[in-house]
Amino acid sequence: MEILSIVAMQIHKRLVPTLAFALIALSCKPVVAQGVQTPGGVCKPASQRNEEIGCWILADASMGQLNRSPVFWHIDSYPTRAEAEADKGQRGVVFESLGKVWLMTIENEDWRPTHGARIAEIGPLAISAGKEYSAQYMEAIFMPGMTAPAHLHSGPEAWYTLAGETCLETSDGRVQVGRSDGPAVIVARGLSMHLTATGTEQRRALVLILHETSQPATTRVYDWTPKGLCKLNPTHPPQ
Repeated sequence: MEILSIVAMQIHKRLVPTLAFALIALSCKPVVAQGVQTPGGVCKPASQRNEEIGCWILADASMGQLNRSPVFWHIDSYPTRAEAEADKGQRGVVFESLGKVWLMTIENEDWRPTHGARIAEIGPLAISAGKEYSAQYMEAIFMPGMTAPAHLHSGPEAWYTLAGETCLETSDGRVQVGRSDGPAVIVARGLSMHLTATGTEQRRALVLILHETSQPATTRVYDWTPKGLCKLNPTHPPQ
């Protein structure tokens, strides 16, 4: 009996630390998951798409060396993909999104395609002349209240809103609101930002990140906490 008691005590001593470690590990998992799976999430390649809601990367195309700053984002729509492809220039990208065929082009302010319907030109977008850039285009569909985690970009970001409303707080203390009937939102390179889908309608937008090719388009931010300015008065934000 004494031998059995000693064996039992030894097993107990070994199991307690192991179980304690397992419990600690389990308790940490939800915290990590919450950090990664922020409502609205981070943008993923369209090839991984398994639902409509979210942010999906449609293209990340090289624009080559941009020798002139600023540049503009030109948005044109076409009846068919073939017609859009025929109009595509050196810095054009064609894709289908939100029920339309789009030609997206990064060029100077006066550029125009031969055909197509002009939807918008967004800019100026400040870049570092002489550097290689890539244009990452995304489709964003958020329900009201969804957010994207704090992040920054290695170049200017802009979005064109087709429906809904989005409030953006940046680390310089500014707030911008994007709506289909308002001006496009443009965010300078290097600013930390936090995005919230506001209003009552589903947010549907096309997004551009014109980033330096040698750097990642998006980097998560952990050393900045937004002040919640979008929650104060997103319809009439402070200027």
